[in-house]
Amino acid sequence: MSKDFAHLHVHTEYSLLDGFSRVKNLISRAKELNMSSVAITDHGCMFGVIDFYKEAKKQGIKPIIGCEVYTAPRSLRDKDPNYDKRQGHLILLAKNMDGYKNLIKMVSTSYVEGFYYKPRVDIDELKKYSDGIIALSACLAGDISQALMDRNYEKAKNIALQYRDIFGEGNFYLEIQDHGLPEQKEVNAALVKLSKEINIPLVATNDIHYVNKEDSKIHDVLMCIQMGKTVNDPNRMRFGSDEFYLKSREEMEELFPYAPEAIDNTVKIAEMCNIEFDFNTIHLPKYDVPEGYTPDTYLRELCFKGLEERYDNPSQEIIDRLNYELGVIEKMGYVEYFLITWDFINFSKENNIMVGPGRGSAAGSIVAYTLKITDIDPIKYSLLFERFLNPERVSMPDIDIDFCYERREEVIDY
Repeated sequence: MSKDFAHLHVHTEYSLLDGFSRVKNLISRAKELNMSSVAITDHGCMFGVIDFYKEAKKQGIKPIIGCEVYTAPRSLRDKDPNYDKRQGHLILLAKNMDGYKNLIKMVSTSYVEGFYYKPRVDIDELKKYSDGIIALSACLAGDISQALMDRNYEKAKNIALQYRDIFGEGNFYLEIQDHGLPEQKEVNAALVKLSKEINIPLVATNDIHYVNKEDSKIHDVLMCIQMGKTVNDPNRMRFGSDEFYLKSREEMEELFPYAPEAIDNTVKIAEMCNIEFDFNTIHLPKYDVPEGYTPDTYLRELCFKGLEERYDNPSQEIIDRLNYELGVIEKMGYVEYFLITWDFINFSKENNIMVGPGRGSAAGSIVAYTLKITDIDPIKYSLLFERFLNPERVSMPDIDIDFCYERREEVIDY
């Protein structure tokens, strides 16, 4: 039996006005308890993922990347207050980069298309983006727990089987929690029965909202701010205990002596989740060029066409300078950056939106000048291209452009 334990249901400070687990303190505490990994599963969002990942790596802890998504009772596009005001919860953890990409797709859609009181996903979204994801049934607000609290065992079973079908055998777990709440005792007993009946494994989690037990008072204040209440208000929403902190494996074992496999499954799941972010490779958007062109050949054609418009009978020196710059841009992988920049500046000029002449080191580029991104002749003023782009110093190009403040929004929309 492993002596390790992985917390897989964790709300950091990025669960705004709900989580009081500061990322640095959270990971430090997990390390103190000799845990090799810990998850981030903020409510409906993934704002904290990069800070969490970097801090975990820095402290030698394996980061598990996830989110506690809100589930719509019907379609995420249904927004009727009589049917769609309540949301369920579901924990989603990325097993690999495909899973991570699917997770950010879902979370983005939940805000852009599904937002109704909260950002929501639905069954269709879960089916569409289920690859590379492990799902846990979440807390008492999860759809399965809600059905069990309503004494509707068959409904709970059907939802569990549906999630198992969506995520695949071995990728869906029934989540048991115990924060000393009477409802959890009842739900846990039903989840254990359900697990045995339909052969879906259990996993033990603590719904972490703060790092240490004594932090519960500060968390309570956060909840008051969220609800617009004072701590003296007897009718305010509050957590039913002070047990929502980062517990040791031993504390978790004491809570679940009847389900030791649920403790070990946390480590099993953590071992299945392997995300490595690459912060060194620059990822640029793809630019769709006309048929018959590659991005390189299209950029060259635009530049040489612009060269004829900018210079009467350009000298060999000017042509060589243009070829040299294009070679550097191609080698450094910034061709599509220039095409995108040219495209929206061209759009602005064609629509009579005022555009500035360009500022900063980009004025030293004849490519920028021939594309009419800038209006300063770098040859006439002996401006250096290397101040703008230098193969010896790999950094993103930075082109400063001004647009008319009255119509800038049109450029952004485009």
